[in-house]
Amino acid sequence: MTAEFDPPIGTPEELEAGLRRIVAPNPSPMTFRGTNTYILGTGGLAVIDPGPDSSEHIDAILQAVRPGQTITHIIATHSHRDHSPAAGPLSVQTGAPVYAFGDAMAGRSEVMQRLAANGLESGGEGVDHSFAPDINLQDGTVVKGDGWALDVIHTPGHLGNHICLGWQDVCLTADHVMGWATSLVSPPDGDLSDFMASCERLLGRAWRVFYPGHGAPVTDPHERLIWLMDHRRAREAAILNALEAGGQSVSAVTRRVYTDIPAALLSAAERNVLAHLIDLYGKSRVACDDISRTDAEFRLSPSRHD
Repeated sequence: MTAEFDPPIGTPEELEAGLRRIVAPNPSPMTFRGTNTYILGTGGLAVIDPGPDSSEHIDAILQAVRPGQTITHIIATHSHRDHSPAAGPLSVQTGAPVYAFGDAMAGRSEVMQRLAANGLESGGEGVDHSFAPDINLQDGTVVKGDGWALDVIHTPGHLGNHICLGWQDVCLTADHVMGWATSLVSPPDGDLSDFMASCERLLGRAWRVFYPGHGAPVTDPHERLIWLMDHRRAREAAILNALEAGGQSVSAVTRRVYTDIPAALLSAAERNVLAHLIDLYGKSRVACDDISRTDAEFRLSPSRHD
């Protein structure tokens, strides 16, 4: 299914009654074919994840508005630069307010706040630090429009201010759950402990389909969530196994665990390994003199519980 997902860029495609998708012109190793922008409604419309700062993409969104339709809501699921920058320009052109959980720092866990304050550097994944919504959403809020309603589900992990949106038995999962790849979790913006808890939370509801921020619809939502969590647990086990050889840096552990990764994705793999090591440190399974240093050496903790 992943290889077959090759939609026309900038062309609205109807996914089901009342929901369309437009793929932005920003393909990359981290965004796959490009960012999925969703248009919900048949009269007053919600634009979900307006995408990158691209006049071409903004024009495509505006051209998708049919006679008798109006954009009334602009919702950013999180503030990465492939999802939120177009929100401001689109709001200026339509008058619709921008909704989100908050700015780029909103929802960051206490652990990551502390690590950032102690000097842990971001991995440079493209956080939109200038993003500021007009209306801050809260977990459990229901955003209502013209014939539609969206349940706001705060799902930190990939980013602290990340939300998923429930629409009846459909969930727009943004970058939390995708079919083509696993979500990047890069401290201090991302938090693996939060990511796993968010997966558990999504498991508590019966979904028919996930519409992700990149790639094709996920038609086996429950199975995909279970796979993602098992994948993370297997990665954790591989990291602990790698540390049996003695204390190592994040880079060294990554080379032991990711043996066949393309060079273009190596830095992202290192950030994922760091996320696991910080999670394991919090569980007292690994030790480190200063986890706020990206060149820190990690080792197995004498008090770990295997």
